[in-house]
Amino acid sequence: MKDCLFCAIVAGDIPATIVYETPDVTAFRDVNPQAPTHVLVIPKEHYAHVPEIAEADPALVAELMRGAIAVAEIEDITESGYRLVANTGAGAGQSVFHAHVHVLGGRSLTWPPG
Repeated sequence: MKDCLFCAIVAGDIPATIVYETPDVTAFRDVNPQAPTHVLVIPKEHYAHVPEIAEADPALVAELMRGAIAVAEIEDITESGYRLVANTGAGAGQSVFHAHVHVLGGRSLTWPPG
């Protein structure tokens, strides 16, 4: 999709630190990390948000989750624990309207903090 930051990353037009990749999914480090491990897992095909993928291609949602699990294994955070976040819509904090799942870990993520 034209003017989509994540589509430009998939196309190789914008550099990113790729952590994991399959024919359908790419995972790369967030440029503004909120935890020691903060990786975004995205479908290579443009969808605005996860519910849109679920409607069009449920198998791709499973592939996103497999990618997130693979990232947790690669980043060695499976034993300490990790959080998966998929914001849907601006009111939920989605700022790039290309579906993605955040993989966060490497520190305590309990709520409330402290």
